Amino acid sequence: VQLQASGGGLVQAGDSLRLSCAASGRTFSSYTMAWFRQAPGKERAFVAAFTRSGVNTYYADSVKGRFTISRDNSKNTVYLQMNSLKPEDTAIYYCASNPGSVRNIRSRYDYGYWGQGTQVTVSS
Repeated sequence: VQLQASGGGLVQAGDSLRLSCAASGRTFSSYTMAWFRQAPGKERAFVAAFTRSGVNTYYADSVKGRFTISRDNSKNTVYLQMNSLKPEDTAIYYCASNPGSVRNIRSRYDYGYWGQGTQVTVSS
């Protein structure tokens, strides 16, 4: 599986952005999909995820109510809609996937495939 993330940019606090992650592969619909982010000097952290069924979603507490993860299986694409952005959301955002289920959906170690990352910078 190859993942291609896009949609990052420089925005002001309170603005919105939508990130996209296009995936190759014919079995995209059976993959667990997630977004992580890594700020300078910090470890890569969980942001949001979809279970392979596409029924359940999970969010980090810091983004709950502001970010929405969605997927379009017909386009093999996962989205991250980010609203009410804050300076602390500044990071490189990575999409990740794993065929089938994962043991801990919030753990970066449970994902076998990663995109190249897209930079999001939020100015105050």
